[in-house]
Amino acid sequence: MVENFIYYLGLVLVIIGSIMLANRLRVAYPIILVIAGLLISFIPGLPPITIDPELIFIIFLPPLLYEAAFAVSWKEIWKMRRIITSFAFIVVFLTAISVAFVANSYIPGFSLALGFVLGGIVSPPDAVSAGAILKFVKVPKNVSTVLEGESLFNDASSLIIFRFAMLAVATGQFVWQDATLSFGWMIFGGLGIGVVLAYIFLKIEKIFPTDVNMDAILSLVAPYVMYIAAEEVHASGVLAVVSGGLFLSIRRHEIFRTSESRLKGSNVWESFVFLINGIVFLLIGLDLPEIMVGLHKEGISLSDAIGYGLIITAVLIVVRFLASFGALFTTLIMRNFINVADRNPEMKLPVLMGWTGMRGVVSLAAALSIPVMMENGQPFPHRDLILFITFVVILVTLILQGLTLPTLIRKLNLSESKENHMSEEESEHFLRKGMRNVAYDYLNENYKERRNENEYFNRLMDRWEQEDKEDATHILSDEAKEIYFETLEQQRIWLREENRRNMNIDEEYIRHYLTRLDLEEERLRM
Repeated sequence: MVENFIYYLGLVLVIIGSIMLANRLRVAYPIILVIAGLLISFIPGLPPITIDPELIFIIFLPPLLYEAAFAVSWKEIWKMRRIITSFAFIVVFLTAISVAFVANSYIPGFSLALGFVLGGIVSPPDAVSAGAILKFVKVPKNVSTVLEGESLFNDASSLIIFRFAMLAVATGQFVWQDATLSFGWMIFGGLGIGVVLAYIFLKIEKIFPTDVNMDAILSLVAPYVMYIAAEEVHASGVLAVVSGGLFLSIRRHEIFRTSESRLKGSNVWESFVFLINGIVFLLIGLDLPEIMVGLHKEGISLSDAIGYGLIITAVLIVVRFLASFGALFTTLIMRNFINVADRNPEMKLPVLMGWTGMRGVVSLAAALSIPVMMENGQPFPHRDLILFITFVVILVTLILQGLTLPTLIRKLNLSESKENHMSEEESEHFLRKGMRNVAYDYLNENYKERRNENEYFNRLMDRWEQEDKEDATHILSDEAKEIYFETLEQQRIWLREENRRNMNIDEEYIRHYLTRLDLEEERLRM
């Protein structure tokens, strides 16, 4: 037991070391982690890591989805809603269908139902991998928004396909009428349950006194409650977490009510998600020996299995490229009839979108969740082959597309669309001027008569009036500090309102200034 604990502790250190190496090499850390797990798996004598398939989704998916929903901007998603919806649902379904028919045609003994199981597993691209790569290169905001929004909803659509395909494999039949009703309940039930539970968590935060630690713990518990509650009534746990996360994301100032709570909550989540992502990508490499043993039992040669994996990978890449160009041409046609997010998209955009199809966390979790034995006592057909194909798809897309994506982005030299946002310089000037005016107007309207009473308060007034960069707040009196905190809160209110009404400002800049205000308040309080 002690030896295993030391081994697991060592794996955590491997995760940290791998990510440090990835940052040093300026390579996406999922790539390094998968390779590290693969190398560790060949070390003899190490204990195997096995996780109950039923726990895979519950352990990893809720926090990853919740954090992604909390981090994304609903305003930006709404702008790009048509293209995001098409990639998250239509493209996923087309991908799953393509994989199903190709697998049924080229893999011996692979039924169409098994093909859809595999299609549901490998159809959703992984946002973690893309995000880790894109932090080293700058891409247009509309591209990053589509990738973020797509990742939130394509997990749900792919897992719905996966669930129905698993049912068809287990029962040997597929009733369209029942499937349609179940499909509707999974979507709308999941969305509704997520919003209702998120509202309950919001009310708990408002009604009951909580401190910083309670706020962080409740935020960690929330996604698990949403996911499990939805799954218990056969709705989509993924959609419940996504809808609940988006609902609370818009109201983050109501659940994290103090600057200390917001800053510490952000740090807790960043560390938690960092560890979970590291574990999952390391598991991808560590699972290879066990998968190889299963392949041997099935009597499938390694070369054949690799060939099947490469065929499925090629199908995924081709379908995504076709879908990306199809989306571009649809936009060019529909801009004549409706308002679209970008009326003049670049012809190079589909190339970038087509090459951002790395697979990762969700595909692995779905593959590992396949039970070894079905309810009728029979082994699940071709389970290990499905696992191996998933492994090949993840490995090839991560390494092939992940390593070449930064070079491709630089070669394409895409320009930022001027239709969607102010430039970074324009946004910064607008926000700084607005915050200064809000602060000065608030102080002038509420405390103008105090100006001659307190030299330090007078300096505070001048600081906003003249935008003085001098670090003068450390000499404020306690009374002036409280007034200063009130002023910071007025600026927060203005920033949130500006975010809602001004569609031309990227929410990322708004959040940046909100964080700066929190840091300013905490610095002064300490």
